[in-house]
Amino acid sequence: MHLDNLIQLFQQKDTVAFETLYNMYAENICGAINVIVKDSERSQEICQDVFVKIWEKSDQYDPSKGRFFTWILNIARNAAIDEVRSKTHKNQKKNLPVDSLVGIFESGEDLNSKMDTIGLQSLLKGLKEKCILLIDMLYFKGYTQKEAAKELDTPIGTIKTRIRSCISNIRKNMA
Repeated sequence: MHLDNLIQLFQQKDTVAFETLYNMYAENICGAINVIVKDSERSQEICQDVFVKIWEKSDQYDPSKGRFFTWILNIARNAAIDEVRSKTHKNQKKNLPVDSLVGIFESGEDLNSKMDTIGLQSLLKGLKEKCILLIDMLYFKGYTQKEAAKELDTPIGTIKTRIRSCISNIRKNMA
């Protein structure tokens, strides 16, 4: 069946056309979403939501403005960006606090078996608690400097100066 005919049937709410289009495009759309979201399970959910959305808004597709796939891709991209910007996503992406990484180092466990922590001990050596907290918030938990300033009830300028100082200390530890 020709793509234009398939799209017309889809716009007339033909479920077979929907299923055919889903099978044609779902893998690529999910892949594009996953590039942004970086969570394959969540990407699958968003992909399904996108297909429900295009089903409900199929009459809004205008072939004179672009290809059908591009239309779906734009909707998927916007949905993925909305997901990444959501508080729920940010909270799910929060990693373990740096305290737990420091605890790994102090526990005497074999660091060679922990590929993710190799070198962290030497980098964190001698850092003040404020630095560890800021690094944890900004680099491991995904806070912005503004969000960290609000959370710590500290002026944004102080946060910026402090993180520059912390990074400088880490660079010294690297040398």
